[in-house]
Amino acid sequence: MIASVANLASILATHGRRTALHFEDDGISYEEVDRRGRRVAGVLRTRGVEPGDRVALVLPNAPSFVVAYFGALRAGAIVVPLNVLLRGPEVEIRLASAAPRLLLCDETCGRDVRDAAERVGVEVVADIGTREPTDEIIERGDADPAVILFTSGTSGTPKGAVLTHGGIRAAAANAADALALHRDDVMLGAAPFSHVLGQSTGIVSTFLAGASIAVVPRFDAESTLRTMTATRTTILLGVPTMCIALCDAAHTASALPPVRIAHVGGAAVPVEVARTFERTFGGEVYEGYGLTELSGIATTWRAGQERKPGSVGMPLGDTELRVVSLDNEPVARGEPGEVEFRGSSVIPGYWNDARATAEAITADGWLRTGDMGYVDDDGCLFLVDRKKDLVLRGGYSVYPREVEEVMYAHPDVLEAAVIGVPHDTLGEEVAAVVVPRAGATPDADELRAYVRERVAAYKYPRRIAFVDELPKGPTGKILKRAIDKDALFQRRS
Repeated sequence: MIASVANLASILATHGRRTALHFEDDGISYEEVDRRGRRVAGVLRTRGVEPGDRVALVLPNAPSFVVAYFGALRAGAIVVPLNVLLRGPEVEIRLASAAPRLLLCDETCGRDVRDAAERVGVEVVADIGTREPTDEIIERGDADPAVILFTSGTSGTPKGAVLTHGGIRAAAANAADALALHRDDVMLGAAPFSHVLGQSTGIVSTFLAGASIAVVPRFDAESTLRTMTATRTTILLGVPTMCIALCDAAHTASALPPVRIAHVGGAAVPVEVARTFERTFGGEVYEGYGLTELSGIATTWRAGQERKPGSVGMPLGDTELRVVSLDNEPVARGEPGEVEFRGSSVIPGYWNDARATAEAITADGWLRTGDMGYVDDDGCLFLVDRKKDLVLRGGYSVYPREVEEVMYAHPDVLEAAVIGVPHDTLGEEVAAVVVPRAGATPDADELRAYVRERVAAYKYPRRIAFVDELPKGPTGKILKRAIDKDALFQRRS
């Protein structure tokens, strides 16, 4: 078959001997990544993988993931990346849904993952680079599925979002354009490659620009900062908690990297966190918005554009944005409602799940995000909160993000999560779970009074609990659903 530029694997051949990956003390060229990927494609071909077959990956943030990803795409397969932190039962659910032909892994793959694959009849292959390479790139169209990424499953069984070759390319190209990525940039590769942030915005957008990735297998602030400095990382791709940790680590660092932009998503960026990062590293913080179902970033700021604090920017490329009421009617500028998107990067649906697809995507192509927000007169998007995170206290709506912004400005607060806890008469009470800064011993009454002075009386947290750490997902995003409310807060009337 004649190679098609629509196949994402074709981007590797355009940058030759330029460095694609910085890993440990090595620099790996695009040419070498492509050569290894051709070997993976050869493995898949000899094992009978046909175009459209699924190939699962359980690989860490390492060159092996990148090589396997593009090798599987070269063979025309649909890649199913699974986070290496998933346990056997979680892997089994996803494998049973996607029904991959093979699961590619390395020596880090645990026995529980291999057992899960065996239970659903999926062959595990660890020798992914030992066959003769193939120069063939299977032709793929823009609408052809490239990747199945499973959602986190906050409302039940995880769903497999189907990302197409064209959708990923569109989202990644939008990100590269907005961040003004150029060949000399170095992108931090700490966000999990199995996640849309690390994959679309991290790997693919960087490779489209011919830039390089500083690969970090697992985020640790001190060691990551050393890697960033050694590789002269210019673009930080991460989440707010990562920015907080890096700022703390910078206090004792002997040198800092030349960061020009920190693109932060996955959760709202408190204004004080952004200001602290910019003071520490000198680069600008760009808050953006994206979802797995959007194949990556949908809104952010363009390099050099004047930013508005608290906004996640403006739509990129051909992405359309609207805000609708509970009756699915568009609302006026400045009025809050559910945020919806339409455009090339929106997924066509969920794998073998017509019902979930119909619930998420309207007949005319609008993706229902489940996020609440509003658009100002300049077309900038401001997120208010998740629909599901809204706290209903005695008939009043409390948006946690607004209260968290105030708490992050307190000098003793490192991290904060505002949640609703059951209350017999009010329905829900506002509560806050706080991680203090190192060496600080905040007082609950003082912190409560601090917030009360800055928000309406029904919004401030009556209940405050202090913890050593908050539960986080693979990208570092705070997982409010994993907070043990029963252990921290007893029901009150």
